[in-house]
This record gives sequence, C-alpha cells and structure tokens, in this order.
Amino acid sequence: MTQRFLHLACYDIAEPRRLIAALKLARAYATGGQKSVHELFLTPAERNHLVEDMSVLIDFDTDRFLLLRLDPRSKVHTLGKAIQPADPDYFYVG
Repeated sequence: MTQRFLHLACYDIAEPRRLIAALKLARAYATGGQKSVHELFLTPAERNHLVEDMSVLIDFDTDRFLLLRLDPRSKVHTLGKAIQPADPDYFYVG
C-alpha cells in the first residue's frame, strides 16, 4: 500500500476562469480546506499529477501555486474558539 502524506495546496490566480479550474483541480484531491487553501493527502504519484496539471492551468507571470508537505510530527494549534480536528478512521478520496 502506498503511503499518503499531508500537504497544503495554496494558490493565487489572477483570472476568474483559471481560478475556477484551479479550485476544481485542488478539490479533486482535497480532504478539507477553504477558499484557496486546501488540505490534501497525496501519494508521490498524485503529487506529481497535481503539480503537472496545475502547471498547465496557471500563468507563471501572474499566478502563484504552493504545494507544501507538512511534517507528520507537528502538533495542531488552534486559536480562539476553534475545536481541535478529529481525524476519522479512514478517508475516502475519489
């Protein structure tokens, strides 16, 4: 079984049509997130596909895309009235 790693995908897209396409692409892999920041559990192959697909969508002069792999040893910190996230026993990606 291939191991999945937690990533954050963030983007800033200037043109509305490309923004919608980037949102749909990120949500295809996402387990959570909001607006233009998404949490993704990716295999190395899925990560490569996402980067390749996003590079076709964005304009390198005006748009930005960041895919950051998070350290699994990190602890979650919440602010204000936020509730600590509770991971379910499994995730469905599809």
